[in-house]
Amino acid sequence: MRQISNPPNPFESRHRELLEPSASPQLMVYTDETREILSRNDSPDLPFRWSVNPYRGCFHACAYCYARPSHEYWGFGAGTDFESKIVVKDDAPRLLRQQFEKASWPGELIVFSGNTDCYQPIEAEYGLTRDCLQVCADYRNPVGIITKGALVLRDLDVLMQLQHEAWVLVYFSIPFASDEMARKVEPQAPSITKRFSAMKALSDAGIPTGISIAPIIPGLNEDDIPELLDRAYGAGARTATQSLLRLSGSLEAVFRDRMGEAFPERIGKITNRLREIRGGSLTESRFFTRQVGQGPYWELIEQLFALAKRRAGFPEDDMGAIPQTFHRPGVEQGSLF
Repeated sequence: MRQISNPPNPFESRHRELLEPSASPQLMVYTDETREILSRNDSPDLPFRWSVNPYRGCFHACAYCYARPSHEYWGFGAGTDFESKIVVKDDAPRLLRQQFEKASWPGELIVFSGNTDCYQPIEAEYGLTRDCLQVCADYRNPVGIITKGALVLRDLDVLMQLQHEAWVLVYFSIPFASDEMARKVEPQAPSITKRFSAMKALSDAGIPTGISIAPIIPGLNEDDIPELLDRAYGAGARTATQSLLRLSGSLEAVFRDRMGEAFPERIGKITNRLREIRGGSLTESRFFTRQVGQGPYWELIEQLFALAKRRAGFPEDDMGAIPQTFHRPGVEQGSLF
């Protein structure tokens, strides 16, 4: 793990300047005593409304993670604090079951996770993702999963129950074709090889899988798109998506620092390409434009993705309709009592 380094927190009135080199951070776990577990997404450019995030912060330490600035709400930093100070929602399974028992819950798709990875290493000890998935299986509530974690294989039995009685789709986040490249940008995440292996194992077991090539970092990984789609289809994925890098708030400082260190000869190209397809800026926060670019170079990337997706064999209709399967245990359909 790298030495402690965080950009100034905009929610703090002051920050400290160290007089000597900082130490390496130590992993620390905090408890979140939240009373609600479902996060509502009001963004019109995302395909889901509800998500469950059992953890805040993420040990994977991806340089580009859009969730980094959210750690500042806790008084932490968006840099090394984000990957070393992990907040755990111990009560997540009970709170989710409690939500499902409310008459107002319509049984909509829930995504694990909309913020940080639900299968980061700490899940091996706490098991909150597994317990929450079991609640979803008990109530036959449709589930989507986005992860880099090979640990998802541990929960194959629950995923199969969801597949048989409700609906489930597991997206693997894989933005690089090379293990060596990924290690520089996602230093503590499972290797690309392990992610594709996990994808194939789930697919072979009958669990629908997909690949999320996110983020696209212009000047770094757009040339990986055809290989990634070919490998994903070969591993059983039948849906694929991509989105452009976003550098909101303090993330820009973290990204530029870490990418400059990892790719000193390419950081200029990366930032120039990003400005080119962001209309002169490094980021965009407006709905419908924050995940895509503009201009000729972005059009080439979109065309490359579409062509490579067709050639790999992906169907035009990726997911299809999500069925209404929600059912409270012990409640007979059509009964008055």
